[in-house]
Amino acid sequence: MERTDLSRALEAGVGRIVPDSPRRIRDDPPHLVSELDPFKFMTAFADAVAGEGEVFLCNPDWGATERAQLAAMLALRSPLSAPCSNLGWLMIPTGGTSGQLKFARHDEKTLAAAVDGFTRHFGLVRVNAVGVLPLHHVSGLMAWLRCVLTGGEYRPLDWKTVEAGPPPDLPARPEGWVVSLVPTQLERLLRREESVAWLRQFRLICLGGAPAAPALLGQAAALRLPLAPGYGMTETAAMITALRSSEFLAGARSCGPALPHVAVKISAEGAVILGGESLFRGYYPGWRDAGDFVTADAGWLDAQDELHVRGRRDAAIITGGEKVDPAEVEAALRGTGEFTAVVVLGVADPEWGETVVAAYPASDRPDLARVRETVGRLLTPAKRPKRFVPLADWPENAQGKVDRARLRGLIQDLKAEI
Repeated sequence: MERTDLSRALEAGVGRIVPDSPRRIRDDPPHLVSELDPFKFMTAFADAVAGEGEVFLCNPDWGATERAQLAAMLALRSPLSAPCSNLGWLMIPTGGTSGQLKFARHDEKTLAAAVDGFTRHFGLVRVNAVGVLPLHHVSGLMAWLRCVLTGGEYRPLDWKTVEAGPPPDLPARPEGWVVSLVPTQLERLLRREESVAWLRQFRLICLGGAPAAPALLGQAAALRLPLAPGYGMTETAAMITALRSSEFLAGARSCGPALPHVAVKISAEGAVILGGESLFRGYYPGWRDAGDFVTADAGWLDAQDELHVRGRRDAAIITGGEKVDPAEVEAALRGTGEFTAVVVLGVADPEWGETVVAAYPASDRPDLARVRETVGRLLTPAKRPKRFVPLADWPENAQGKVDRARLRGLIQDLKAEI
């Protein structure tokens, strides 16, 4: 696939005619696509792809800090230099635990590879999808592009309307419908019987973006929902491993096997290493060498070559000389069924160096006595949270991911007030 091919597919969806002239990246001013309305986004994105130069997807809700970071990146923009001038023209925003804005370079080849792997893994020729995630985010973008590149139907829906219910009816389609959700969205939909009935009509419910609590997965399985939990990131053009719904309903609880277009390995140190054609070209304005990508995630492959992710390798807490893996503690806390969301982090402490703190949404109202009793049986003393902090202002984005940098700031502010 070439950029012109992608442009034609996009323009067909919005009723435009694409000229026959080739589209190549040149040192033209970048196209900034920043639209909250999905129809305006799709039109603006199609126009940007049909043009020349680099395309940046932007979150309309960015504040002054993110916009200043973007302006600084664009000010440093240098004449285009790449292994091939047609690669890496699409910048999809991503951010690590530091909260610093980054853009992962993609193009029509990485996107097409991701769509091909998805359809082959799930046995789909045509993808019809309902979109409840923002299109500037990789999970929302790829849900739409799977439809575009397979000739399927895409229906963007307002999440708040879907959550409030009743969900809109979907017309029958021979290939069925697909929806991508984050755990927070799934948890909220399961509160209403009419939303559960709506979810049952889907052929596939892709779940990702954040770890799902075992209790939530168990509830979905008991309701016989066709869930497909998976693993992916902006750098991989979304999903790269996933359980099929039949595997999930049979009791599997991993992130699933690798999709056909990627390879997953684990290093001697436990790092998740990825290879394949959907991998990003580098972080703007730089480039990365072709080959495998060593992620910041830790995990393992089981006997069926299914991926299990433990958490981030760079988030260790050192307390009293003991190293604590926050992901292990978070898993134990989620396993109690008392939290819809919980984050474990280390907070500076004059005696211990760092102390283990668990933060959660104030609306959860967990039975902390039960929680402490449970983790007391599962975790060594160094790993048990010393403080449980309810936060009324839970720093969560539209994808259900916690803004850990902001959460840490909230915790530090509360500590200063004590």
